[in-house]
Amino acid sequence: MAKKSMKEREKKRIRLYTKYLEKRNKLKNSTFNDLSFQEKLDIQEKLQKIPRNSMQIRLRNRCWISGRSRGFYRDFGLSRHVLREMAHECFLPGITKSSW
Repeated sequence: MAKKSMKEREKKRIRLYTKYLEKRNKLKNSTFNDLSFQEKLDIQEKLQKIPRNSMQIRLRNRCWISGRSRGFYRDFGLSRHVLREMAHECFLPGITKSSW
């Protein structure tokens, strides 16, 4: 189980990402226009003033039950531990324990 502070930090990052997404895309797209060097520097300064935690690369996939970030299955949104427990309890239809 992840610490509560880690879960809250991740929620904050998601909130910041959605808040600044449009502004970041607008500034990034404006750099492709034919601008002078000084105008491009001004745009870069504005981009640098946007919080770092609002970047998509900072987001981390976490299990929605345990908050675990490692061993994450995207299809289910669960970590491997929770996925295994839920499969054993038949909460995930179509998932069976493999044996060979």
